[in-house]
Amino acid sequence: MNTCLGLELGSTRIKAVSIDEAFQPVSSGDYTWASRFENGVWTYPLEEVWTGLKAAISKVEDRQTVAAMGVSAMMHGYLAFDRDWNLLTPFRTWQCTSTGPAAAELTELFGFNIPQRWSVAHLYQAVLNGEEHIFSIAHITTLAGYVHHMLTGVNAVGVGEASGMFPIDSAVLDYDAGMLAKFDALEKVKGLPWKLRDLLPKVLTAGEPAGTLTEAGAALLDGLLAPGIPFAPAEGDAGTGMAATNAVAPRTGNVSAGTSIFSMVVLEKPLKKVHEEIDLVTTPAGAPVAMVHCNNCTNDTNAWVGVLGETARLFGAEPSAGELYTKLYEKSLEGDPDCGGVLVCNYLAGEGVTHMDAGRPLVARAPESGFTLANFFRAQLYSTMSTLKIGMDILAAERVAIDSLTGHGGLFKTPVVGQSYMAAACGAPVTCMETAGEGGPYGMALLASFLLNRGEGERLEDFLSQKVFAGVSGSTIQPDPACVEGFNAYIRRYKALLEVEKTAVAVL
Repeated sequence: MNTCLGLELGSTRIKAVSIDEAFQPVSSGDYTWASRFENGVWTYPLEEVWTGLKAAISKVEDRQTVAAMGVSAMMHGYLAFDRDWNLLTPFRTWQCTSTGPAAAELTELFGFNIPQRWSVAHLYQAVLNGEEHIFSIAHITTLAGYVHHMLTGVNAVGVGEASGMFPIDSAVLDYDAGMLAKFDALEKVKGLPWKLRDLLPKVLTAGEPAGTLTEAGAALLDGLLAPGIPFAPAEGDAGTGMAATNAVAPRTGNVSAGTSIFSMVVLEKPLKKVHEEIDLVTTPAGAPVAMVHCNNCTNDTNAWVGVLGETARLFGAEPSAGELYTKLYEKSLEGDPDCGGVLVCNYLAGEGVTHMDAGRPLVARAPESGFTLANFFRAQLYSTMSTLKIGMDILAAERVAIDSLTGHGGLFKTPVVGQSYMAAACGAPVTCMETAGEGGPYGMALLASFLLNRGEGERLEDFLSQKVFAGVSGSTIQPDPACVEGFNAYIRRYKALLEVEKTAVAVL
C-alpha cells in the first residue's frame, strides 16, 4: 500500500496526516505550539518548527509506505533570508497588524487590496521603517515555503500560497508583472540592491512536481522519512482547506474556523470594487478566490471554556475538555436567536476587516438583557464568526453567488451547532464531512495524491469531485430564517460594540 503524507504547521498545532489509496486518513500525529508576542511582533521560533515536525511525523505509522508528500502552513507572514538562507529578522506571522501604512500605500498603487498580513506588505513596511536587514535580503518566503526549501532544496510555493505573498495573474499563473514593475519603481525601493521578483519563490500549480526529500532534508527530520519522496507544491492553509472540502470549482466555498477564521469563495467573475475587507487569492490550481480572513475566532471562547471548566472543578466535577466544549456548544442552542441582548467581542489581536490594530476581549449587555448561560455562550459562538459575516455581507452586496459552503476546523467538531450559526451568518447551506476537524493536513495529503495519481490533463476540481469525494456524503444544514434574523439583529449591535472596543484598546 502506498500512502500520501500531508504536513501542516497551523497556528496551534503542527500536524501530520497520512491517507491511503482510497483517500482515507489512516494515521496522524501532532504537536502543540503557540505564537509569542516579542518586541511588538507575533512570532514562532524556527527551532520549534523542527521539534514539532519530528514529534508529529514520529507518530505516523507505516512511514516507509509514503509515496508522495507536501507541506502546508498558516498563510502570509514574512521570513527574510540572505543568500545563504540565514534568517535576517524574526519570523513575522499573519497575526501582526503593524503594516498598515505599507498595505494602504500598496493598495492604492496597485488598485488591488493588499492586506496587512501579506508578505509584500511586511517587506515594504520594513523598507518604510528603514530596517537594516532590507539591504541584505536575497529571499523572502512563507513558513510553508521555508520548510519546503529546507526539505527539498527547491525555493518554490504553490500558487495559492504565492497569492498571499503578492497578487497573482490567473491568466499566466504567476505574479502580476505590472504590479511587480510598479513596486520596483517606488521611490524608496528603486535604490535597493534587488528586484522584488528575484526575492520571491517560484510559483507552481497543483499537480506539478516540486522536488524530492533530500538527504539533508531527511537528516533534519532525524531520518523519520527516507530521501527521494516526491513533494507537491507547498500550500497555505487556505488552499489545503479548499482541497479538503472539495471547494475549488466556481460558486463553491469553504469556511475554516479555528484559531483564526476565514472563508474562501471561488469567483465566477471579478469583483466590481476594491474592498479592504476582501483578499483576492487563488485556489491551488490558480482560479481566483475571494477570501475573508479574520484574525480572531476561537481563542477567547477557549479561554471562557477554561474558566467554566475551572468553575466545575471547584464543585468537584472533572469534565474533560471534549465534554466541556460539547455541553456548552449544545447549551447555546437554547439561547435566543439574537443572544438576548448579550454581546461579545472576541478580539485578542487586531482585526483588519474592522480596522482594529489591537484587541481587547469584551462582554457587554444592557441591564435588561437575558443574561443566561445559553445566551452568553451563543454570543461567544456568534462572536467567532461576526467579523467574517461583515466580510461575507460585502460579497453578498457584490452579488457573488454561493451554491455551497463546506465547514472545517475545530469550530465544527460539535455536530450541528457551528454549522447552524455559520449557515445563518453566511446565508448559505453549510456542509461538514467526517474530516471537518482535520482540514488542512488532510487537504495537503490530497494534493500530494494528486501529484502522484494525476491523469493526463486532469484538473484538480475533477480529481477531487470524481475520485476523492464521489459518493462521499456529509451533513448539510440550511439557513434557519429565525436564526438568520437573530444573527442580523446581533450583528447590528455588534457593529455598535466595536466603538466600545476602540475605546477599550485606547485606555486598557
